[in-house]
Amino acid sequence: MRLDKFLKLSRLIKRRTVAKDVSEQGRVWINGREAKPSSAVKVGDELVVQFGQKLVTIRVELLSESTRKEDAAQMFTLLKEEKIVQETDSLF
Repeated sequence: MRLDKFLKLSRLIKRRTVAKDVSEQGRVWINGREAKPSSAVKVGDELVVQFGQKLVTIRVELLSESTRKEDAAQMFTLLKEEKIVQETDSLF
């Protein structure tokens, strides 16, 4: 399944066009490699998605061509959620 379609169906990202844009900006990695919107996603893959100042790491559990809102959370397991800390340059 395409990465942008998976992100939309799993409801990690609400719209497929937004998922495509996020992928094109280099904010999604599959198994440690930067991913394009057309990258293939397989069960067992580990995805890292950058949402602003937050990194979300998930494992793909299920691929489905269509899903109901209630079932979307079963498509992945949340492994880690971490805040990106940007160091500011200090004069002291």
